[in-house]
Amino acid sequence: MKRRKTREVRIGNLTIGGKNPIAIQSMTKTKTEDIEATLFQIKELEESGCELVRLALPTLSSAKALYKIKEKAKIPLIADVHFNYKIALHAIDSGCDKLRLNPGNIAEKDKVVEIARKARQYKIPIRVGANSGSVKDGETLVSSCLKEIKLLEEEGFFDIVVSIKGTELEETIASHTQMAELIDYPFHIGITEAGPMFSGSIKSAIGCGILLCEGFGDTIRVSLTAHPVEEVRVAKEILASLSLRHFGPEIISCPTCGRCKIDLFSIVNEVEERITGRTSLLAKKVAIMGCEVNGPKEAKRADFGLVGGLRCMVFRNGEIVGRIAEEDATKALLAEILK
Repeated sequence: MKRRKTREVRIGNLTIGGKNPIAIQSMTKTKTEDIEATLFQIKELEESGCELVRLALPTLSSAKALYKIKEKAKIPLIADVHFNYKIALHAIDSGCDKLRLNPGNIAEKDKVVEIARKARQYKIPIRVGANSGSVKDGETLVSSCLKEIKLLEEEGFFDIVVSIKGTELEETIASHTQMAELIDYPFHIGITEAGPMFSGSIKSAIGCGILLCEGFGDTIRVSLTAHPVEEVRVAKEILASLSLRHFGPEIISCPTCGRCKIDLFSIVNEVEERITGRTSLLAKKVAIMGCEVNGPKEAKRADFGLVGGLRCMVFRNGEIVGRIAEEDATKALLAEILK
């Protein structure tokens, strides 16, 4: 999969764009003024594999709270600012690692210029982020962003990340295709307001999957009406499914049918629980199959495999290493995987 060529942008201790891995981002869903709760959620996100965290700064007091949060947070923090440009200036003073500005509600030239000057002074990149819900009448996601990008460039500011997110997949994909022909700044991708956990995950997987297959994307955020850790989990699965990044082993398992001869649900759940997140198994494939129709071939193609039957077959590197009873199948498979 050929990725779009972009310039690099430094965000705290993380570099995006260029040939760097696609970074996973999420956003705290706490009141930023509640420093303890916000730090707790940032820690949860960090432990789940999140690499960039965005915080909502609707007030000056929330921007000032960012200073204390920054003192204890370990991953880069993005200040999400709308309407009031003075909050952006306070966020820089408070130590944010990146600013998110929305051209739909901060577009006045003098205000953008003042922000750009201070951001350049502190070497803080700016994400120009347009959403379908905030684009002004008569503008598109692309034209809205281009207008603000021009203001920044005229001020000699080029440390820019671009985000053009719509709720409609067709609009979002077309906007990225158009914008990619005009700029070489990194893209932060996602489907805005994707929805609840189940439907939003599917919508995000389709939308982000298409964008990634087209080579777009330097950071990704899955926007769900759910706990932010779930956003990270879905983003990791999207990237892993396209082999763009690996966070642990991949389980290949059949959906089961009337031919299945073992309790595949229980076996898969137990194996998944035991091996998820093990970096020693990075990019390894584990096939757990219910019968002899597709089972042996899938097991041979994987690094480890189990095929159900009157006597279950355990595979390692394409070879059968054991034939055992169902009650011993899970233990035997895990023993091979965890050697």
